[in-house]
Amino acid sequence: MLPSQRSLSNSFYALLSLPATAMGFALCVQISALSWIMSTKYHLNIEEVGFVWASGPIAGILGQVIIGLVSDGAWFWGGRRRPFILIGGVLAALMLLAMPNVDVIAGALGTSNLLWIGIFVALVLDLSINVSFNPTRSIIADVTPEGATRIKGYTWMQTISGMFGVVAYLIGAFLGNYTLIYVGVGLVLLFSILPTLFIAEPRELAAANTSSNTASENAVGKTDLPQFLRICFAHAFSWLGVQTMFVYMFAFAKQMMPEGTSDEGIGQVISIAFAVLNTVGFVLPVAVLEPIAQRVGRVRTHLLSLAVMSLGYFGLVAFGKSPASVYGLMLVVGIGWAAVVSLPFAIMTEKVDKNRMGLFMGIFNLSVVLPQLIASLFIGKFIQAAADKSVIFTIAGASLAVSAVLWLLVKEIKGESAGPAMPSGGGH
Repeated sequence: MLPSQRSLSNSFYALLSLPATAMGFALCVQISALSWIMSTKYHLNIEEVGFVWASGPIAGILGQVIIGLVSDGAWFWGGRRRPFILIGGVLAALMLLAMPNVDVIAGALGTSNLLWIGIFVALVLDLSINVSFNPTRSIIADVTPEGATRIKGYTWMQTISGMFGVVAYLIGAFLGNYTLIYVGVGLVLLFSILPTLFIAEPRELAAANTSSNTASENAVGKTDLPQFLRICFAHAFSWLGVQTMFVYMFAFAKQMMPEGTSDEGIGQVISIAFAVLNTVGFVLPVAVLEPIAQRVGRVRTHLLSLAVMSLGYFGLVAFGKSPASVYGLMLVVGIGWAAVVSLPFAIMTEKVDKNRMGLFMGIFNLSVVLPQLIASLFIGKFIQAAADKSVIFTIAGASLAVSAVLWLLVKEIKGESAGPAMPSGGGH
Protein backbone atom coordinates (compact mmCIF):
# COMPACT_ATOMS: atom_id res chain seq x y z
CA MET A 1 0.00 0.00 0.00
CA LEU A 2 1.31 3.45 -0.92
CA PRO A 3 2.00 5.85 1.97
CA SER A 4 -0.39 8.28 0.28
CA GLN A 5 -3.17 5.70 0.46
CA ARG A 6 -2.42 4.93 4.10
CA SER A 7 -2.63 8.62 4.98
CA LEU A 8 -5.46 9.33 2.49
CA SER A 9 -3.56 12.30 1.09
CA ASN A 10 -4.81 14.52 -1.71
CA SER A 11 -2.43 12.84 -4.14
CA PHE A 12 -4.12 9.51 -3.41
CA TYR A 13 -7.57 11.02 -4.02
CA ALA A 14 -6.29 12.33 -7.34
CA LEU A 15 -4.96 8.87 -8.25
CA LEU A 16 -8.22 7.24 -7.14
CA SER A 17 -10.18 9.58 -9.44
CA LEU A 18 -8.33 8.62 -12.63
CA PRO A 19 -10.12 5.35 -13.53
CA ALA A 20 -13.51 7.11 -13.40
CA THR A 21 -11.96 9.98 -15.36
CA ALA A 22 -10.88 7.51 -18.07
CA MET A 23 -14.42 6.23 -18.50
CA GLY A 24 -15.86 9.73 -18.38
CA PHE A 25 -13.44 10.84 -21.08
CA ALA A 26 -14.39 7.86 -23.25
CA LEU A 27 -18.04 8.78 -22.82
CA CYS A 28 -17.34 12.41 -23.80
CA VAL A 29 -15.57 11.23 -26.96
CA GLN A 30 -18.56 9.04 -27.76
CA ILE A 31 -21.02 11.91 -27.21
CA SER A 32 -18.95 14.44 -29.16
CA ALA A 33 -17.88 12.30 -32.10
CA LEU A 34 -20.07 9.24 -32.60
CA SER A 35 -23.16 10.86 -34.13
CA TRP A 36 -21.01 13.34 -36.05
CA ILE A 37 -18.73 10.73 -37.60
CA MET A 38 -21.56 8.32 -38.44
CA SER A 39 -23.46 11.13 -40.14
CA THR A 40 -20.64 12.93 -41.96
CA LYS A 41 -18.11 10.22 -42.81
CA TYR A 42 -20.36 7.19 -43.18
CA HIS A 43 -23.51 9.08 -44.30
CA LEU A 44 -25.99 7.33 -42.02
CA ASN A 45 -29.33 9.09 -41.70
CA ILE A 46 -30.80 10.31 -38.38
CA GLU A 47 -32.75 7.11 -37.71
CA GLU A 48 -29.71 4.92 -38.48
CA VAL A 49 -27.56 6.99 -36.11
CA GLY A 50 -30.20 6.30 -33.48
CA PHE A 51 -29.85 2.56 -34.13
CA VAL A 52 -26.08 2.82 -33.62
CA TRP A 53 -26.64 4.57 -30.28
CA ALA A 54 -29.25 2.00 -29.23
CA SER A 55 -26.65 -0.76 -29.07
CA GLY A 56 -24.98 0.88 -26.09
CA PRO A 57 -28.02 1.03 -23.79
CA ILE A 58 -28.83 -2.58 -24.67
CA ALA A 59 -25.38 -3.48 -23.36
CA GLY A 60 -25.92 -1.33 -20.30
CA ILE A 61 -29.21 -2.93 -19.31
CA LEU A 62 -27.41 -6.02 -18.06
CA GLY A 63 -23.81 -4.82 -18.05
CA GLN A 64 -23.79 -2.66 -14.93
CA VAL A 65 -26.17 -4.85 -12.94
CA ILE A 66 -24.15 -8.01 -13.61
CA ILE A 67 -20.77 -6.34 -13.14
CA GLY A 68 -21.93 -4.63 -9.94
CA LEU A 69 -23.20 -7.91 -8.51
CA VAL A 70 -20.16 -9.94 -9.60
CA SER A 71 -17.58 -7.38 -8.48
CA ASP A 72 -19.13 -7.18 -5.01
CA GLY A 73 -17.98 -10.76 -4.38
CA ALA A 74 -15.15 -11.34 -6.89
CA TRP A 75 -11.39 -11.39 -6.28
CA PHE A 76 -8.74 -11.95 -8.95
CA TRP A 77 -5.70 -10.16 -10.36
CA GLY A 78 -5.20 -8.77 -6.87
CA GLY A 79 -8.46 -6.89 -6.64
CA ARG A 80 -12.22 -6.84 -6.60
CA ARG A 81 -12.76 -3.88 -8.95
CA ARG A 82 -9.31 -3.84 -10.64
CA PRO A 83 -9.96 -6.63 -13.21
CA PHE A 84 -13.11 -5.00 -14.54
CA ILE A 85 -11.46 -1.57 -14.76
CA LEU A 86 -8.51 -3.03 -16.70
CA ILE A 87 -10.64 -5.09 -19.10
CA GLY A 88 -13.13 -2.31 -19.70
CA GLY A 89 -10.43 0.33 -20.18
CA VAL A 90 -8.49 -1.65 -22.78
CA LEU A 91 -11.63 -2.54 -24.73
CA ALA A 92 -12.90 1.05 -24.61
CA ALA A 93 -9.59 2.35 -26.00
CA LEU A 94 -9.67 -0.21 -28.82
CA MET A 95 -13.23 0.72 -29.78
CA LEU A 96 -12.38 4.43 -29.78
CA LEU A 97 -9.59 3.56 -32.19
CA ALA A 98 -12.08 1.62 -34.32
CA MET A 99 -14.63 4.46 -34.45
CA PRO A 100 -12.99 6.45 -37.31
CA ASN A 101 -11.98 3.23 -39.05
CA VAL A 102 -15.34 1.52 -39.47
CA ASP A 103 -14.92 1.57 -43.23
CA VAL A 104 -11.47 -0.04 -42.95
CA ILE A 105 -12.88 -2.75 -40.67
CA ALA A 106 -15.79 -3.35 -43.05
CA GLY A 107 -13.37 -3.68 -45.97
CA ALA A 108 -11.22 -6.15 -44.07
CA LEU A 109 -14.31 -8.23 -43.33
CA GLY A 110 -15.45 -8.07 -46.96
CA THR A 111 -18.71 -6.21 -46.31
CA SER A 112 -20.06 -2.84 -47.34
CA ASN A 113 -22.62 -2.68 -44.51
CA LEU A 114 -21.23 0.16 -42.40
CA LEU A 115 -24.36 0.29 -40.23
CA TRP A 116 -23.76 -3.12 -38.70
CA ILE A 117 -20.05 -2.50 -38.17
CA GLY A 118 -20.90 0.84 -36.55
CA ILE A 119 -23.44 -0.88 -34.29
CA PHE A 120 -20.84 -3.45 -33.26
CA VAL A 121 -18.23 -0.79 -32.44
CA ALA A 122 -20.76 1.27 -30.47
CA LEU A 123 -21.99 -1.85 -28.66
CA VAL A 124 -18.53 -2.95 -27.53
CA LEU A 125 -17.55 0.64 -26.65
CA ASP A 126 -20.60 1.18 -24.49
CA LEU A 127 -20.34 -2.27 -22.94
CA SER A 128 -16.70 -1.52 -22.08
CA ILE A 129 -17.65 1.76 -20.44
CA ASN A 130 -20.42 0.01 -18.53
CA VAL A 131 -18.04 -2.75 -17.42
CA SER A 132 -15.71 -0.15 -15.93
CA PHE A 133 -17.93 2.69 -14.72
CA ASN A 134 -19.51 0.76 -11.86
CA PRO A 135 -16.19 -0.54 -10.44
CA THR A 136 -14.51 2.87 -10.81
CA ARG A 137 -17.16 4.34 -8.52
CA SER A 138 -17.35 1.37 -6.17
CA ILE A 139 -13.58 1.24 -5.59
CA ILE A 140 -13.75 4.68 -3.96
CA ALA A 141 -16.19 3.33 -1.37
CA ASP A 142 -14.04 0.22 -0.89
CA VAL A 143 -10.82 2.06 0.04
CA THR A 144 -12.19 4.99 2.06
CA PRO A 145 -14.01 4.99 5.41
CA GLU A 146 -17.61 6.16 5.49
CA GLY A 147 -18.39 9.78 6.25
CA ALA A 148 -16.56 12.93 5.21
CA THR A 149 -13.50 11.04 4.01
CA ARG A 150 -15.52 9.02 1.51
CA ILE A 151 -17.44 12.10 0.43
CA LYS A 152 -14.08 13.74 -0.31
CA GLY A 153 -13.19 10.84 -2.57
CA TYR A 154 -16.31 11.31 -4.65
CA THR A 155 -15.90 15.09 -4.72
CA TRP A 156 -12.38 14.68 -6.11
CA MET A 157 -13.71 12.22 -8.68
CA GLN A 158 -16.37 14.67 -9.78
CA THR A 159 -13.97 17.58 -10.08
CA ILE A 160 -11.18 15.78 -11.94
CA SER A 161 -13.48 13.77 -14.20
CA GLY A 162 -15.55 16.86 -15.01
CA MET A 163 -12.47 18.94 -15.78
CA PHE A 164 -11.15 16.34 -18.23
CA GLY A 165 -14.63 16.11 -19.77
CA VAL A 166 -14.49 19.80 -20.60
CA VAL A 167 -10.99 19.34 -22.01
CA ALA A 168 -12.38 16.59 -24.25
CA TYR A 169 -15.00 18.88 -25.77
CA LEU A 170 -12.50 21.73 -26.21
CA ILE A 171 -10.13 19.38 -28.06
CA GLY A 172 -13.01 18.39 -30.33
CA ALA A 173 -13.96 22.02 -30.89
CA PHE A 174 -10.53 23.47 -31.68
CA LEU A 175 -8.40 20.52 -32.82
CA GLY A 176 -11.14 18.38 -34.37
CA ASN A 177 -12.95 15.20 -33.46
CA TYR A 178 -10.31 12.97 -35.01
CA THR A 179 -7.66 14.47 -32.72
CA LEU A 180 -10.08 14.01 -29.81
CA ILE A 181 -10.56 10.34 -30.64
CA TYR A 182 -6.85 9.56 -30.77
CA VAL A 183 -6.11 11.55 -27.60
CA GLY A 184 -8.93 9.59 -25.99
CA VAL A 185 -7.34 6.28 -26.92
CA GLY A 186 -4.11 7.15 -25.11
CA LEU A 187 -5.71 8.79 -22.10
CA VAL A 188 -8.23 5.98 -21.51
CA LEU A 189 -5.46 3.39 -21.62
CA LEU A 190 -3.19 5.38 -19.28
CA PHE A 191 -5.85 6.29 -16.70
CA SER A 192 -7.37 2.79 -16.67
CA ILE A 193 -4.16 0.81 -16.30
CA LEU A 194 -1.66 2.89 -14.34
CA PRO A 195 -3.72 3.86 -11.23
CA THR A 196 -4.98 0.32 -10.62
CA LEU A 197 -1.38 -0.86 -10.20
CA PHE A 198 -0.95 1.40 -7.16
CA ILE A 199 -4.37 1.24 -5.46
CA ALA A 200 -4.50 -1.54 -2.84
CA GLU A 201 -8.02 -2.97 -2.45
CA PRO A 202 -9.16 -4.58 0.81
CA ARG A 203 -9.66 -8.35 0.63
CA GLU A 204 -12.71 -8.16 2.89
CA LEU A 205 -15.17 -5.29 2.55
CA ALA A 206 -16.47 -5.76 6.08
CA ALA A 207 -13.01 -5.10 7.52
CA ALA A 208 -12.73 -1.89 5.50
CA ASN A 209 -15.88 -0.49 7.08
CA THR A 210 -14.89 -0.91 10.71
CA SER A 211 -14.47 2.84 11.03
CA SER A 212 -18.13 3.42 10.22
CA ASN A 213 -20.14 5.20 12.87
CA THR A 214 -23.14 3.69 14.62
CA ALA A 215 -25.70 5.46 12.50
CA SER A 216 -24.20 4.22 9.24
CA GLU A 217 -23.89 0.67 10.62
CA ASN A 218 -27.57 0.72 11.51
CA ALA A 219 -28.36 1.84 7.96
CA VAL A 220 -26.67 -1.22 6.43
CA GLY A 221 -29.26 -3.74 5.30
CA LYS A 222 -32.15 -1.32 5.24
CA THR A 223 -33.39 -0.63 1.71
CA ASP A 224 -36.40 1.62 1.19
CA LEU A 225 -37.50 -0.04 -2.04
CA PRO A 226 -40.53 2.22 -2.80
CA GLN A 227 -38.38 5.34 -2.47
CA PHE A 228 -35.57 3.75 -4.48
CA LEU A 229 -37.98 2.96 -7.33
CA ARG A 230 -39.41 6.49 -7.26
CA ILE A 231 -35.91 7.91 -7.60
CA CYS A 232 -35.20 5.58 -10.53
CA PHE A 233 -38.45 6.54 -12.27
CA ALA A 234 -37.91 10.28 -11.81
CA HIS A 235 -34.27 10.02 -12.92
CA ALA A 236 -35.32 8.10 -16.03
CA PHE A 237 -37.29 11.07 -17.38
CA SER A 238 -34.27 13.32 -16.83
CA TRP A 239 -32.14 11.02 -18.95
CA LEU A 240 -34.78 10.70 -21.67
CA GLY A 241 -34.41 14.43 -22.26
CA VAL A 242 -30.63 14.51 -21.86
CA GLN A 243 -30.04 11.56 -24.20
CA THR A 244 -32.32 13.04 -26.85
CA MET A 245 -30.05 16.10 -26.83
CA PHE A 246 -26.82 14.09 -26.89
CA VAL A 247 -27.82 11.80 -29.77
CA TYR A 248 -29.59 14.26 -32.07
CA MET A 249 -27.89 17.59 -31.38
CA PHE A 250 -25.98 17.15 -34.66
CA ALA A 251 -29.26 17.32 -36.63
CA PHE A 252 -30.25 20.60 -34.96
CA ALA A 253 -26.78 22.09 -35.46
CA LYS A 254 -26.74 21.07 -39.11
CA GLN A 255 -30.10 22.76 -39.73
CA MET A 256 -29.19 25.88 -37.74
CA MET A 257 -25.89 26.57 -39.52
CA PRO A 258 -25.83 28.29 -42.94
CA GLU A 259 -25.93 26.03 -45.97
CA GLY A 260 -22.45 25.04 -47.01
CA THR A 261 -21.03 24.94 -43.49
CA SER A 262 -18.39 22.25 -43.34
CA ASP A 263 -18.77 19.09 -41.32
CA GLU A 264 -15.89 20.31 -39.15
CA GLY A 265 -17.74 23.58 -38.52
CA ILE A 266 -20.85 21.75 -37.40
CA GLY A 267 -18.76 19.48 -35.18
CA GLN A 268 -17.12 22.54 -33.61
CA VAL A 269 -20.48 24.05 -32.67
CA ILE A 270 -21.55 20.80 -31.01
CA SER A 271 -18.27 20.44 -29.12
CA ILE A 272 -18.32 24.01 -27.81
CA ALA A 273 -21.95 23.64 -26.75
CA PHE A 274 -21.18 20.48 -24.81
CA ALA A 275 -18.03 22.07 -23.34
CA VAL A 276 -20.17 24.91 -21.97
CA LEU A 277 -22.70 22.39 -20.63
CA ASN A 278 -20.03 20.33 -18.88
CA THR A 279 -18.14 23.30 -17.48
CA VAL A 280 -21.28 24.29 -15.58
CA GLY A 281 -21.80 20.61 -14.81
CA PHE A 282 -18.54 20.15 -12.91
CA VAL A 283 -18.26 23.63 -11.32
CA LEU A 284 -21.76 24.06 -9.89
CA PRO A 285 -22.33 20.93 -7.73
CA VAL A 286 -19.73 21.79 -5.08
CA ALA A 287 -19.67 25.58 -5.52
CA VAL A 288 -23.42 26.31 -5.73
CA LEU A 289 -25.76 23.32 -5.52
CA GLU A 290 -24.29 21.85 -2.34
CA PRO A 291 -24.61 25.06 -0.27
CA ILE A 292 -28.20 25.37 -1.47
CA ALA A 293 -28.86 21.70 -0.66
CA GLN A 294 -27.55 22.28 2.87
CA ARG A 295 -30.26 24.89 3.35
CA VAL A 296 -33.27 23.47 1.51
CA GLY A 297 -32.41 19.77 1.04
CA ARG A 298 -31.04 17.71 -1.83
CA VAL A 299 -34.38 16.67 -3.30
CA ARG A 300 -35.77 20.19 -3.47
CA THR A 301 -32.50 21.53 -4.89
CA HIS A 302 -32.55 18.82 -7.54
CA LEU A 303 -36.12 19.34 -8.72
CA LEU A 304 -35.63 23.12 -8.90
CA SER A 305 -32.49 22.56 -11.00
CA LEU A 306 -34.42 20.28 -13.35
CA ALA A 307 -37.13 22.93 -13.72
CA VAL A 308 -34.47 25.46 -14.76
CA MET A 309 -33.03 22.93 -17.21
CA SER A 310 -36.48 22.44 -18.73
CA LEU A 311 -36.83 26.19 -19.22
CA GLY A 312 -33.39 26.23 -20.85
CA TYR A 313 -34.50 23.61 -23.37
CA PHE A 314 -37.66 25.53 -24.24
CA GLY A 315 -35.46 28.61 -24.57
CA LEU A 316 -33.42 26.76 -27.20
CA VAL A 317 -36.63 26.09 -29.14
CA ALA A 318 -37.56 29.78 -29.09
CA PHE A 319 -34.18 31.51 -29.30
CA GLY A 320 -31.57 28.95 -30.41
CA LYS A 321 -30.97 30.51 -33.82
CA SER A 322 -27.19 31.02 -33.75
CA PRO A 323 -24.14 29.43 -32.14
CA ALA A 324 -23.89 32.29 -29.64
CA SER A 325 -27.48 31.90 -28.48
CA VAL A 326 -27.05 28.13 -28.21
CA TYR A 327 -23.93 28.53 -26.05
CA GLY A 328 -25.72 31.02 -23.80
CA LEU A 329 -28.72 28.77 -23.31
CA MET A 330 -26.45 25.79 -22.68
CA LEU A 331 -25.29 27.69 -19.59
CA VAL A 332 -28.88 27.55 -18.36
CA VAL A 333 -29.31 23.89 -19.31
CA GLY A 334 -26.02 23.21 -17.51
CA ILE A 335 -27.63 24.09 -14.15
CA GLY A 336 -29.84 21.03 -14.43
CA TRP A 337 -27.03 18.93 -15.87
CA ALA A 338 -24.90 19.78 -12.81
CA ALA A 339 -27.68 18.37 -10.64
CA VAL A 340 -28.25 15.28 -12.80
CA VAL A 341 -24.60 14.21 -12.56
CA SER A 342 -24.37 14.72 -8.80
CA LEU A 343 -27.47 14.82 -6.62
CA PRO A 344 -29.48 11.71 -7.63
CA PHE A 345 -26.68 9.34 -6.67
CA ALA A 346 -26.22 11.00 -3.28
CA ILE A 347 -29.98 10.77 -2.65
CA MET A 348 -30.14 7.16 -3.85
CA THR A 349 -27.33 5.96 -1.58
CA GLU A 350 -29.36 7.03 1.46
CA LYS A 351 -32.12 4.60 0.55
CA VAL A 352 -30.25 1.31 -0.01
CA ASP A 353 -28.18 -1.37 1.70
CA LYS A 354 -24.61 -0.06 1.75
CA ASN A 355 -23.07 -3.54 1.57
CA ARG A 356 -24.82 -4.18 -1.75
CA MET A 357 -23.86 -0.86 -3.33
CA GLY A 358 -22.40 -2.43 -6.50
CA LEU A 359 -25.71 -4.19 -7.18
CA PHE A 360 -27.85 -1.13 -6.47
CA MET A 361 -25.59 1.07 -8.58
CA GLY A 362 -26.18 -1.35 -11.43
CA ILE A 363 -29.94 -1.33 -10.95
CA PHE A 364 -29.94 2.45 -10.68
CA ASN A 365 -28.13 2.58 -14.00
CA LEU A 366 -31.26 1.14 -15.62
CA SER A 367 -32.84 4.56 -15.08
CA VAL A 368 -30.17 5.85 -17.47
CA VAL A 369 -29.86 3.12 -20.09
CA LEU A 370 -33.57 2.39 -20.61
CA PRO A 371 -34.32 6.05 -21.48
CA GLN A 372 -31.23 6.00 -23.72
CA LEU A 373 -32.70 3.01 -25.52
CA ILE A 374 -36.07 4.73 -25.98
CA ALA A 375 -34.39 7.88 -27.29
CA SER A 376 -32.25 5.92 -29.70
CA LEU A 377 -34.84 3.50 -31.09
CA PHE A 378 -38.05 5.52 -31.18
CA ILE A 379 -37.35 9.25 -31.07
CA GLY A 380 -34.95 9.28 -34.04
CA LYS A 381 -37.64 8.37 -36.55
CA PHE A 382 -39.87 11.16 -35.25
CA ILE A 383 -37.07 13.74 -35.41
CA GLN A 384 -36.07 12.68 -38.92
CA ALA A 385 -39.63 13.29 -40.11
CA ALA A 386 -39.87 16.70 -38.41
CA ALA A 387 -39.19 19.72 -40.59
CA ASP A 388 -37.97 21.77 -37.60
CA LYS A 389 -35.25 19.93 -35.71
CA SER A 390 -35.71 22.13 -32.63
CA VAL A 391 -38.36 19.57 -31.73
CA ILE A 392 -35.36 17.80 -30.11
CA PHE A 393 -35.44 20.42 -27.36
CA THR A 394 -39.22 20.37 -27.07
CA ILE A 395 -39.00 16.67 -26.24
CA ALA A 396 -36.09 17.29 -23.87
CA GLY A 397 -37.85 20.17 -22.10
CA ALA A 398 -41.04 18.20 -21.62
CA SER A 399 -39.11 15.21 -20.25
CA LEU A 400 -37.24 17.36 -17.72
CA ALA A 401 -40.48 19.01 -16.62
CA VAL A 402 -42.05 15.59 -15.96
CA SER A 403 -38.93 14.53 -14.07
CA ALA A 404 -39.08 17.60 -11.83
CA VAL A 405 -42.71 16.82 -10.93
CA LEU A 406 -41.89 13.16 -10.16
CA TRP A 407 -39.12 14.22 -7.77
CA LEU A 408 -41.88 15.69 -5.59
CA LEU A 409 -42.71 12.09 -4.64
CA VAL A 410 -39.22 11.47 -3.19
CA LYS A 411 -38.86 12.12 0.53
CA GLU A 412 -35.98 14.07 2.01
CA ILE A 413 -34.04 12.31 4.78
CA LYS A 414 -35.12 13.99 8.02
CA GLY A 415 -32.76 14.99 10.77
CA GLU A 416 -29.57 14.69 8.70
CA SER A 417 -27.34 17.23 7.02
CA ALA A 418 -27.58 17.09 3.29
CA GLY A 419 -23.81 16.62 3.10
CA PRO A 420 -21.73 16.92 -0.05
CA ALA A 421 -23.25 15.33 -3.11
CA MET A 422 -21.61 12.37 -4.79
CA PRO A 423 -21.60 12.20 -8.58
CA SER A 424 -23.44 9.62 -10.62
CA GLY A 425 -20.63 9.34 -13.14
CA GLY A 426 -22.23 11.31 -16.03
CA GLY A 427 -23.92 9.36 -18.93
CA HIS A 428 -23.90 5.64 -17.73
